[in-house]
Amino acid sequence: MASITHSIGSIFQPIFHFFGWLLAFFYGLIPNYAVAIALLTIVIMGALTPFTIKSTKSMMAMQKLQPEIKKLQVKYKGAENRQLLNEELMKLYKEEGANPVGGCLPVLLQAPFLFILYSVIKGLANKVLVHGVLTARPRYIPSGSKMYHNLVAAGGQIKAFGMDLNLKPFSSHGSVAAAIPFFVFVAAAVGLQYFQMAQMNNRNRKTGQAMPSQQLMMQRFLPILFAYFYMVIPAAVVLYMIVSTVIRIITQDLMFRTGVSNPHKAAERSLPASDKPAIEEETKPAATKNTPAKPVPVKPQQQSRSKAKKKRKAR
Repeated sequence: MASITHSIGSIFQPIFHFFGWLLAFFYGLIPNYAVAIALLTIVIMGALTPFTIKSTKSMMAMQKLQPEIKKLQVKYKGAENRQLLNEELMKLYKEEGANPVGGCLPVLLQAPFLFILYSVIKGLANKVLVHGVLTARPRYIPSGSKMYHNLVAAGGQIKAFGMDLNLKPFSSHGSVAAAIPFFVFVAAAVGLQYFQMAQMNNRNRKTGQAMPSQQLMMQRFLPILFAYFYMVIPAAVVLYMIVSTVIRIITQDLMFRTGVSNPHKAAERSLPASDKPAIEEETKPAATKNTPAKPVPVKPQQQSRSKAKKKRKAR
């Protein structure tokens, strides 16, 4: 077991050192640990943004397909038709460019970065015995960097805004007041995740698309699971989750505003102008389709003017 752990650790060592170097670089620009972690998060999320966009598109496509999926489930009802149902569903997903697990993609992609950042943060607070005294010896960052020297001088404490970001909510803080910011971090991280999900749900309600029950259940369950997770990891990693969720919220909002997540608008942009009215008619809400245009009310002044014109012509 020890040899397996050592092998895994040796594989990740270059990655830890790379992220440690990035963190030290940002700290050299702005000597604040929280700001350095936020800047590193922006870089990571910049790399993940294409996957976030793809995931959001897939989720919207899945919600749009719910009526068709229900029809297929009714048509191929029963255990004997399970294989046919799966084949038809896969065909439908392929035709519409949807992915049933696409909504989980950002969470799955976040997992390796959480592990890397957790390991790097632990390395920053590393201490060793020197002549019987515990001395800070940060790992994964360049020994000549400003961050390294400041960590050694602070005894391995990752201090930012009065918080040691290496600590957790239930660590020994010395007082209840000192622990409050750590619980605020957890509450902010969970609250932002709920807000992100509400953002998606509100969008669906506006477009008249039903949210799958399994997805709703997952949305309610996941933040609770993450709340426990945030309680047992350093505040620095929770800060990473806060910043990354804010970036996802902004990304989704921009997608909704520009219509990137709307398959009809994307198709309309790619079609010639002659075909656009048909798509516009299809995307209108059902309540507005086939509704006769209301007569425009004519003001009394306009009526009198038109009568005067008729009289002049008669003369």
